[in-house]
Amino acid sequence: MLLLRILFLQLLCALSAVAQVTVGGTVRDSLTRRPLPFASVFLANTTRGATTDAQGHYALAGVPAGHYELTATYLGYQLRQRAITVAEQTGVFDVALPPAAQQLAEVVVRPNPHRAADYQRFLELFLGTSTLAKQCRVRNPDAVQIDYDPERNVLMASASHALEVDNPALGYRLTFYDLDFQANFASQEMTVTSLSHLAFRELPGGAARQRRWAANRQRAYAGSLLHFLRSVHANQVAAAGFEVQRLRRVPNRRWARADSVRRLALATGQLRGQASLPDSVWQALQEPRVLNYLFAPLLPPAAYRRAAAGRVWLRFPNLLAITYLRAKPDANYHQLSLTLTPGREQASLLHLTQGIEAEIDTLGTPADPLALLNEGYWGFLQMGDLLPLDYQPPPIE
Repeated sequence: MLLLRILFLQLLCALSAVAQVTVGGTVRDSLTRRPLPFASVFLANTTRGATTDAQGHYALAGVPAGHYELTATYLGYQLRQRAITVAEQTGVFDVALPPAAQQLAEVVVRPNPHRAADYQRFLELFLGTSTLAKQCRVRNPDAVQIDYDPERNVLMASASHALEVDNPALGYRLTFYDLDFQANFASQEMTVTSLSHLAFRELPGGAARQRRWAANRQRAYAGSLLHFLRSVHANQVAAAGFEVQRLRRVPNRRWARADSVRRLALATGQLRGQASLPDSVWQALQEPRVLNYLFAPLLPPAAYRRAAAGRVWLRFPNLLAITYLRAKPDANYHQLSLTLTPGREQASLLHLTQGIEAEIDTLGTPADPLALLNEGYWGFLQMGDLLPLDYQPPPIE
């Protein structure tokens, strides 16, 4: 069984649903202090962005108070971001961009026999294979540079400049700056890591498209990781339609012993076909490397949620098995071996990667984006199903 484990390291920001603030400032050359007109400025992973005017000024209106990653880009300059805190008043935040280093020569990427297949594999792992993801289109595919290392069994991708992806199903254009993608196939646990500065922009469309996008966004949100984490913060997990159980994963000792026998036979030259080892060894090697033990009782919020002084943490041992009951999985989801409950529910696993707890902010993002790792159904949903952090579902009537 191939276990798909996904780690997305977007630059996340914490939003607050209180005061609306105008954030503004000036983007300048860090050396000459000259204002930079027509620079792009955005709050990472949101739809909030602007372009500087002829004097290098920008303004973002209607920003809720909270913590953000303010990001600025300009042709011929290095991308820069700064953590900002928006208070309940107008915020002024200037950004200084250093000039990009001069390149001695243009890098020429020469095609190889595997380029087309590697690019297609990148698209499937990066955008996903869901119904929504299959509708996504990369606007500038020539910007993507693919490299596959057969010795390490690692697929890597980067972009020579900002990568633009249109999602006509959700009505967004996604722009990825400084893309750094890696898929490691070295073991049964395939890990996909994607680092980027991401900006969302809403696509133009008439009333009919707006209604379709609103419906698709609401469906994409329901049962998503963002939905779950927001429900944890609000202490409304069950009301939101989630069930949470404890799952413990331990190494399969039978598999480990059989693998040791196989490796020893291979190292000593005694492995000469199926008959050179007992049938019991080959049978054990067909078993999973790890064994999953799902604890039947549903967990109360106190078992995985800690709150103090207005702050909320996810806190749990082992793993959380999370099932969303109000919608079936996407039609293209076929990883039934990872389903933790009978039927075809949306079932996912959540890990804590650092320590025993992770703080969750108001809009359901981890204060440390490295703190959480997911697999199962959430691992299946990639960039093609991603919503900006400032998305809010319509109120329940």
